[in-house]
Amino acid sequence: MCETVVDVPVPQGGEVLLRVEKCGLCHSDLHLQDGFFDAGNGQRIDITRGIKLPFTLGHEIVGAIEAVGPDLPRDLIGQRRVAFPWIGCGTCRDCVNGDENLCARNRYLGVALDGGFASHVIVPDSRYLLSYDPLPASFAAALMCSGLTAYGAMKRAAMHPRRRNLLLIGMGGVGLMGLSIARAMGIETIAVADLSKAARAAAIEAGAATAYDPAARETARRMLKESGGGFDVIVDFAGSENSLAFAMGALARGGKIVVSGLIGGSFSVPAISWVHKRMSIEGFMTGTLTEARELLDLARSGRIAPVPMQEAPMHEAAVWMDKLRRGHVTGRIILTNDV
Repeated sequence: MCETVVDVPVPQGGEVLLRVEKCGLCHSDLHLQDGFFDAGNGQRIDITRGIKLPFTLGHEIVGAIEAVGPDLPRDLIGQRRVAFPWIGCGTCRDCVNGDENLCARNRYLGVALDGGFASHVIVPDSRYLLSYDPLPASFAAALMCSGLTAYGAMKRAAMHPRRRNLLLIGMGGVGLMGLSIARAMGIETIAVADLSKAARAAAIEAGAATAYDPAARETARRMLKESGGGFDVIVDFAGSENSLAFAMGALARGGKIVVSGLIGGSFSVPAISWVHKRMSIEGFMTGTLTEARELLDLARSGRIAPVPMQEAPMHEAAVWMDKLRRGHVTGRIILTNDV
């Protein structure tokens, strides 16, 4: 990763120039840096199409409005906002339906358009800049990706008709956010699983009832016994071949797995298992603009406990990306500009 110096862009039409104050570091930034997702068996999904280098990552963005295009009122200037980054084309059937996060011709900040690991970022429309008062700016930034993904995953988990127990797999930044949101939704007894002892300890401190080590020999037997035959709902925030295999082994008959992780790999299930276990598996990532507003309202209620966060200077982005890649980060890193 290198530093690029360019002129500050001038907003056009309904665009907004946001002076970046804070931007969260997300595990998906590592995949974007690599340029591919691991599809397993030596296969890769190329995600560089349409991207011109140099390109700026970063999609959990909070800042102050510094300039607006001629189509917008100037009284917006100076207001502090958090950016909803999952911006669609605005015209396809998904965008018209409010599902911009599903848009195939998207304009995601830090993914398709230059993002927030910078001094400034252009936001295509002021409607994607949301008020976050009285929440801390770092917390608001993290809500727009890790929080939104966890919130949407938990909403879909809660739709399952049988919810006698819940298991969350992967206690990174998104998983810890999912734990906090699950508790805010009124789910009191939550089990978690993670290979990292530090992550399991962080989850227990954040309110998890039980933390399992997937690598321990007795874990599978212990989980089935303590869960009364398996978990009705499992949310996999890791999304790897191993984590999905672990989830399948812990799933109760009639259960549901929601997959929100992007580690990658391949995964196969005997066709008969779908019918025999009466199970369902659903994938989910990010969320809609409406869900982002819902999540901010839930956070304002005080029911979502912030996950562990550490702030670091923006110019150390490459250092912290390397630490995240090596598994040396618990919770969320928030990169900051001097303001």
